[in-house]
Amino acid sequence: MALVKHPNRIRLAMLGMVDGNGHPYSWSAIINGDYDPQPILDGGYPGIIQYLSAQPKGALGIDGVKVTHVWCDDPADAARVAKAAKIANIVEKPEDVIGKVDAVVIPTDKGWEHLARAKPFIEAGMPLFIDKPLTDREDHLRQFVRWHRQGKIFLSTSAMRYSREFALLRQRLSEVGQMRLLTITTHKSWERYGIHALEAVYPFLAPGGWLSVSNTGSPEANIVHARHRDGVEIVLAAIQDLVGAFGILSVCGTHGYLSGRFSDSFHAFKKQLEVFVDYLRTGNPPFDFSQTVEQMKIIIAGIRSRDQAGRKVSLEEIEV
Repeated sequence: MALVKHPNRIRLAMLGMVDGNGHPYSWSAIINGDYDPQPILDGGYPGIIQYLSAQPKGALGIDGVKVTHVWCDDPADAARVAKAAKIANIVEKPEDVIGKVDAVVIPTDKGWEHLARAKPFIEAGMPLFIDKPLTDREDHLRQFVRWHRQGKIFLSTSAMRYSREFALLRQRLSEVGQMRLLTITTHKSWERYGIHALEAVYPFLAPGGWLSVSNTGSPEANIVHARHRDGVEIVLAAIQDLVGAFGILSVCGTHGYLSGRFSDSFHAFKKQLEVFVDYLRTGNPPFDFSQTVEQMKIIIAGIRSRDQAGRKVSLEEIEV
């Protein structure tokens, strides 16, 4: 059963913007199917223009879906996003969209803020897409779990789950024999980008089997060792200035190895948004919520381990 009244005419609100994250520009342009590059450049995101302009005619746009309302933490950002993606309505506060749109997108990547950003819309019964990570705090995770048990509708993923490059590697896993080691790199912080690294490798392993996490790094250079019940060791590196080595994944096994690098941001973002739209139209979640809970436990365990001198933290410690 559809989660929205008119599945073929879905109105979305894009709500929020934080430093270093241009998703309100790119996601709105991808959904609406047209954009003005100058406001995106003025906002400081030339990389978005690079991958949007590289797409063939007709690649942008999701049929039957429009971002009709926008709000940003800084009103100047909202004006630029609205002009860039041709969004008709700028609202003064996020709650102003309640009753005017069918679903809400929160495109910010500071997990510790997401509970407060989501709360008005969860309580209003509106479906939500929340950018990665859903949260990085144990008490907040417990609240999201409570909301899920109450039947509230929200989805949170990293675009790395939909990486074209890594999907191709998964099709070739027979070449490595039995997997023994997965490694993945990202820049920025563990709190904001650790989920990118995690969700890149997560589909390679059985969900529900992650055991423990040790973070022997620092806030600027997180080196996270996770263990899985299938006998696979996972190393996730989130180093603040590792910009030139974002998204390099290696799969090592008993007979060989594979490696790949994430590069097609447009494909991953569009697929991520299409999956949310499909959820709105069908009512069928793309994966079980337990996977999101497990991922957030890993993120939280990575922070706890780092704060406790690299202690091995069992996921069972994190109670939801």
